[in-house]
Amino acid sequence: MKTNFGRYLKVTKPGIIAGNLISVAGGFFLAARGEIDWLLFSATVIGLSLVVASGCALNNCIDRDIDARMQRTRNRVTVTGEISVRAALWHGVLLGVVGFGVLMAYTNTVSVAFAALGYVVYVGIYSLYMKRHSVYGTHVGALSGAVPPVVGYCAVTRQCDAAALILLLMFCLWQMPHAYAIAIFRYKDYEAASIPVLPVAQGIARAKWHIILYIVVFGLVTALLPLAGYTGSTFMVVACATSLWWLAMAMRGFRQGIDITRWARQVFAISIITVTALSITMAVDFNAVAPHLLVVGP
Repeated sequence: MKTNFGRYLKVTKPGIIAGNLISVAGGFFLAARGEIDWLLFSATVIGLSLVVASGCALNNCIDRDIDARMQRTRNRVTVTGEISVRAALWHGVLLGVVGFGVLMAYTNTVSVAFAALGYVVYVGIYSLYMKRHSVYGTHVGALSGAVPPVVGYCAVTRQCDAAALILLLMFCLWQMPHAYAIAIFRYKDYEAASIPVLPVAQGIARAKWHIILYIVVFGLVTALLPLAGYTGSTFMVVACATSLWWLAMAMRGFRQGIDITRWARQVFAISIITVTALSITMAVDFNAVAPHLLVVGP
């Protein structure tokens, strides 16, 4: 029983689910502004976690051939045969049905729409085509990765306002240097699997410049939350400090004789610290009254 549970858990990529939980909670608490509906919070977290788990399970089914060529992924259960592709597929479908069912029952159409957008982009566009065929696959994947905090935010507000759009753009931009750093220190894996990520397709030097560019724009967009009145000065301080630290580390990549693999791992590590710090800070440093800006919703 435990062995079977472990197999079915592994196919959902629990590490990715855990990472998304932090951002969805950040978006939810930012919107709640201290008045937390714990039932709604629980339903949002559980529903979205199941949707993410479903997408990851289906991704493992789709990627089993390229996973077999990558050292990092060659021991995934769909590659080793610990779980059949058919079983993983139905497991993913069931998780998706339950996850979307929970979101539809307890949240609202805006949150469900964003969750569906992320799901379709990740499974249908990124996994099935863009990842294998285009250097812009990372951009497409970034959109799906940016959805969780927006789902959490809109679960409370029931509308897509300026803060929701800032969160979407902010987390999209964060994904880019994060993903490029992984592609650099996992360069041989992506090359072996013929995945056209930027460092492989256009060179590490070009990827370094893109990392710096995206970090700069990410920092500017992040500052929009406090500037627009959604968060306070503490968030601004944390946003500036983490963005500048991340940028400083990224710029070290141009030093002569630097260990590129070690540098890329450091850029990746700081990206995790940055998004975690921002998610936590926006959850606690909110303004009691949200500004009335652009609103799109029912």
